[in-house]
Amino acid sequence: MTHTDPGAARTGRKGPMRTIRRILPYLWPQGQGWVKRRVVASLVALVLAQMASLVTPFFYKAAVDSLAHTGRGEAWLLTLGAVGLTVAYGVSRLFNTAFGELRDAIFVRVGQRALRRLALETFTHIHRLSMRYHITRKTGGLSRVIERGVKGVDFLLRFTLFSVGPLILQLMIVLVIFASIFTVWYALVVAVSITVYVLFTFRVTEWRVQIRRQMNEQDTDANQKAIDSLLNFETVKYFGAESREAMRYDGAMEGYETAAVKTGQSLAFLNFGQTLIITAGLVAVMVMAAIGVQEGRLSVGDFVMVNAYMMQITQPLGFLGTVYREIRQALMDMSDMFDLLDQPAEIENRPGAAELSVTGGEVLLDHVSFGYEAARPILKDVTIRVPAGQTVAIVGPSGSGKSTIGRLLFRFYEVTGGRLTIDGQDVRDVTQDSLHAAIGVVPQDTVLFNDTVLYNIAYGRPNATPSEVEAAAKAAKIHDFIMSLPEGYQTKVGERGLKLSGGEKQRVGIARTLLKNPPILLLDEATSALDTQTERDIQESLKAMGKGRTVITIAHRLSTIADADRIVVLEKGVVVEEGRHDDLLARGGRYAAMWNRQSSGADEDEEEAA
Repeated sequence: MTHTDPGAARTGRKGPMRTIRRILPYLWPQGQGWVKRRVVASLVALVLAQMASLVTPFFYKAAVDSLAHTGRGEAWLLTLGAVGLTVAYGVSRLFNTAFGELRDAIFVRVGQRALRRLALETFTHIHRLSMRYHITRKTGGLSRVIERGVKGVDFLLRFTLFSVGPLILQLMIVLVIFASIFTVWYALVVAVSITVYVLFTFRVTEWRVQIRRQMNEQDTDANQKAIDSLLNFETVKYFGAESREAMRYDGAMEGYETAAVKTGQSLAFLNFGQTLIITAGLVAVMVMAAIGVQEGRLSVGDFVMVNAYMMQITQPLGFLGTVYREIRQALMDMSDMFDLLDQPAEIENRPGAAELSVTGGEVLLDHVSFGYEAARPILKDVTIRVPAGQTVAIVGPSGSGKSTIGRLLFRFYEVTGGRLTIDGQDVRDVTQDSLHAAIGVVPQDTVLFNDTVLYNIAYGRPNATPSEVEAAAKAAKIHDFIMSLPEGYQTKVGERGLKLSGGEKQRVGIARTLLKNPPILLLDEATSALDTQTERDIQESLKAMGKGRTVITIAHRLSTIADADRIVVLEKGVVVEEGRHDDLLARGGRYAAMWNRQSSGADEDEEEAA
């Protein structure tokens, strides 16, 4: 029953108090009076429910004594008569349930608000994390951490506040009642039984935590493999790897099955041990009460009341085992989620960062150096100037650093040397939102959302009118195709746009970038994944798109950038040549060699990896 995951070790290291401290502000937020009032009202309802629960056995005892005519010292109760006491017993049980339900009804809005805010905070934070973080994490595993973490918060809010607290209060009151009405021995037996029960539960649960940790690791691994395989559906089909993927998935599920079996077996041991301990305590107290009745010290009603109180505490005690295990698991799941929230964003706005002001759109890489790893530099003292309104193409072999320049421009990473400016403003000194708003990107493979064509184009500017969306589609030369679809702009494109061809996806990507209307345009291998005819068609749209904008084109096929205002040739992170197409060919250098190879049809594989 206790669950855990790879965050188990971290929970033990940082302690559950960190997690609880992170939750409290959501239950008692500053400036949110209505939340605090609801929390207080739900606690009042909780206390009233407990009071109703604790007086119920008294009415039960008095009713039995009234019927048996053996009551002693309860004249104020016996005057109600057996029928009246039975009705009072029923009313007290009803009040117990009613106040409990009222408590839940009042608190549910507080709990759901906390879940919503925490889920939003986590989701927002994930988007703030750097590309470096996202390319090293698996999406399936990450979604599992978030899912379990939010569920853990839900469980902790509901059960810790309204199960563990009331149970502890109830146990203390029952011990006081037993010690005062009967003898201290009754209270002692109950106290010892509960202590042994709790210690046994905690000790066995901690052992089960390790088993559950393995189970969650295997669950995450299996989910990760499943998502990865489905996202690469076409690749799996191309290589006839369905059985291979099934075996990989089954291998992960085999590990999950082994851990799940151990979890079930250890649960059986825990449940039997709990039942043995609590039953022994119950029988001991009932035997003591039975002896008291036989000796005339207690009435039959006293015997019934002892039984009622013992049943009242043993039932939630049995539930306490489950609650503790689930709370332990919830703390671990939440710890993983809070570890995610504590993950620092590599790229953050500097204090007092200003909005980017684009007056012309000049881009300057000024002696820029960068490496994804310190021991492996990618760019080495690179200086490239892209004048406002001009088109500069960056070419070079695989690993030369072409695409890296685009990532630095968008500030997915920070330069490690030199600076990168737009109209003289260092991109590190402006807000990321304003920087991203000024740059439009058409990547090699446009990835679309599993929504309508309209939604995907309007993603460039969500507040655009339908006529503006259509104008962008016409400029990208895809409007006629969209209108030929059965549902037009309301046609769903499928996950990652799989229902559209490569060229159609690229045109949708061009349309949404046109709708964004940025002053700076980055074309990152925008047509290299397309066939020659589709590439030529889309190239016309890209040229029209670049008019009046500053354009940086990262290209593999040199024929697509022959008319650029300037071409920069990178090799091993260094600018080796730059100039216009004709000038570079006349020099007979690196660019000319690349051009000759491609023109002769012996095009080497130079698709970007840097």
